[in-house]
Amino acid sequence: MLGSYAVVLRRSAMVTAPAALIMIAVSAAVAGSNGAIGSVLAVVLVAVFFGLSMLAVGLASRRSQQAAMAAAGLTYLVKIVVLLFLVGRFQNSTAFDDRLFGLTAIVCVLAYTAAQVGWSMRLKSLYVEPDRDR
Repeated sequence: MLGSYAVVLRRSAMVTAPAALIMIAVSAAVAGSNGAIGSVLAVVLVAVFFGLSMLAVGLASRRSQQAAMAAAGLTYLVKIVVLLFLVGRFQNSTAFDDRLFGLTAIVCVLAYTAAQVGWSMRLKSLYVEPDRDR
């Protein structure tokens, strides 16, 4: 099962990369270097969050589907807490454009999520384990 998670992660990242590059270019054009820095930080944050989530869920799915669901819920909660901390910590920062940071993060999350759903639907994986003891 971990192999199929890796395929979905890789393909979703390949779909999200052009959206991220477009947002970085647009942010640089709109707000200069502060916009580009904000967009790059948002892309890194989204990539780390989704990568760690897929890793945690993939490893937990080796145990059971219940463990995978618990890992998904826990990683979601951790991501929300970390995001709230980062937004609170850097809300008055002048090092990067916070609005373009947020816009880039939203665009990357939507692109990644749409790609993840699309690739997961196309992936041929068994949902019943045929060799499992009864």
